[in-house]
Amino acid sequence: MASNYDVVIVGGGIGGLSLAAALAGKCTVALVEAEQSLAFHTSSRSARQLIPSYGPAVVQDLTIHTLEMLAARDAEATTPILTPRGFMLVGDEETVQAEASGNMHTITHDEAMKLCPALKPASFTAAGLDNGSFGCNAPLLLEEHRRTAETAGVDIITGAKVHSAQRLGSGWQLGAGTEGFQSGVVVNAAGAWADELAVISGVEKLGLQPYRRTAAIVNVENPLTPETPMVCAADNSFYFRAEGNQVLISPSETVPSGAEDAKPYAGDVETLIAKLNTVTSLGIRSVDRAWTGLRTEAADGIPVVGFDAEAPGFFWLAGQGGYGFQTSSAIAGLAAALILGEVKEDSPESRTAEQLAAVRWSIRR
Repeated sequence: MASNYDVVIVGGGIGGLSLAAALAGKCTVALVEAEQSLAFHTSSRSARQLIPSYGPAVVQDLTIHTLEMLAARDAEATTPILTPRGFMLVGDEETVQAEASGNMHTITHDEAMKLCPALKPASFTAAGLDNGSFGCNAPLLLEEHRRTAETAGVDIITGAKVHSAQRLGSGWQLGAGTEGFQSGVVVNAAGAWADELAVISGVEKLGLQPYRRTAAIVNVENPLTPETPMVCAADNSFYFRAEGNQVLISPSETVPSGAEDAKPYAGDVETLIAKLNTVTSLGIRSVDRAWTGLRTEAADGIPVVGFDAEAPGFFWLAGQGGYGFQTSSAIAGLAAALILGEVKEDSPESRTAEQLAAVRWSIRR
């Protein structure tokens, strides 16, 4: 016997969990996750930095909206999700100018060295700074979404990979793990597996591409101070930031991948360490742990949010790329409003509606 819901969300990462929390108490919701635990893949492998100047204009707008929502939450909470932490680009003048956007402003070489004395002066000639950037307590945010959803009656089922899905009358019937579900709306929040879920559902896939992004926590001779901004090479060859007395580093690679539980390639972290020990005085000694996540994107790099044009009741919540946490709260609000019929497509009624229309255009066939 299939369980009946208004909405079934497929995927328990930041996208699916934030939407479950936004819908909680407003309709009946189930969230199904293939893994035994929530946020197992990309969402547990985040750099935990929300950067208003990072990404396309639509993403930057959604990031600012998300930061406003999280700041309002923090104003009434004892444990904050946001911690001020600047974001600094370094490189040559042409590349920094090309990459700087939004809230970022150029700073002098001397100013950059004062902000991050670990940089070797000859390793860059220009810099840009985004002072509106924040560190994010990702585990706390994920747990808060889960708690909000379950407290309001959302059923969360893990270890339930979707193996069948079909349009049935005015709704959908899904098989996930050993259980069956019926719902009016299916939300595809399956991350790197979003196109695979579309195929299972008989829906035309959108050509979403997962990309590898490796990171590591390393032990260093010269730790960064907590005030040091996250530092990113303008040519996207590396980034690093403080992680307590350790340092988080990444080669910032964008390598196409299949949908998988990605692992670091042999030599990638070691090559990065050699580079960083050349351009900084961190003195990286050893690797504490390393991981690889998948950032899934549409061809235009804009998140995919909205009902499929040809499959009634099939809602896309995918392609958030490397912007998942920094856009999640805003996108969840937009998605919930559309699913509940509170905001109509292309409505000019509010800033939220304008953001929704801007995001939605990327999925129209």
